[in-house]
Amino acid sequence: MPPYAPASALMRIGDIGPAVATAQQALQSFGFYHDALDGHFGPNTQGAVAAFQQMRGLPPTGEIDARTLAALGFEVDQAASDAAANNSGFSSPGALSRESLGAVTGPWRGIAQAMFPDAPRGNIDAHLPAVLQALAEAGLTQTTMTLAALATIRAESAGFAPIGEYQSSYNTDPGGRPYGRYDFRRDLGNGAVGDGARYRGRGFIQLTGRSNYETYSQRLGLGDALTQNPDLANDPLIAARILAAFLADKAATIQKALAQGDFATARKAVNGGVHGLAQFTQAFQQGAQVCQANGAPIFV
Repeated sequence: MPPYAPASALMRIGDIGPAVATAQQALQSFGFYHDALDGHFGPNTQGAVAAFQQMRGLPPTGEIDARTLAALGFEVDQAASDAAANNSGFSSPGALSRESLGAVTGPWRGIAQAMFPDAPRGNIDAHLPAVLQALAEAGLTQTTMTLAALATIRAESAGFAPIGEYQSSYNTDPGGRPYGRYDFRRDLGNGAVGDGARYRGRGFIQLTGRSNYETYSQRLGLGDALTQNPDLANDPLIAARILAAFLADKAATIQKALAQGDFATARKAVNGGVHGLAQFTQAFQQGAQVCQANGAPIFV
């Protein structure tokens, strides 16, 4: 994507020109803009910008500033972008520097490393701040729920990264279409050939099925973006918010089960079964040991 020079400039409703058309094209590539690339910054473009900003953890102003340009993949003047962030008093988790990482993650970085012994440290540095911020925004700041969130990720991805579901005998018949066993699963909201592959599991929590993509797209204020572009569920910031929203719905069940040492019920509340139970249990216990060694209460 070509660089866009005026980093501190705004594009807003009413603007016309090739820069607007280029921005529309970028928004389209992310699945947020579905109209003509006409270079007219109208209400549809404004709405697409606001939805994209919300997805990226930026203030959903509907106007394109330096940080929005950077999030869209354009080169911007870093000083101008930093100044815009400082003036707003807002910090995006996707823009955290290594220097600010410790202040944001606190002791959770070391706990996550204990829970993910095989994960690249770069993945923990890159994704942990987004997960913690999403949990905080969902009101899940209890130690128990943070450990449960990280253990859930561990059960799905030992590398601490959002991933797509692999083909297996659970989703694909021998010699059949990839993920074809999901195609007409009413419980997943799938009703057509190809739905299984299109709406296969993705993210930190393996969001699966058209109905779930529709529900969480609306829940996160993304319109139909997840339905139109399911791969967005693997965007780390979106994946973190999906994880937090899903856990928030099951928080009472998860907390009660974990307080009783019932890891199977806690896992079923998220997964619907016990797939990954051993990894979930081991990761939670490892994290809890580190917390307790530092005097942090677990079940509060």
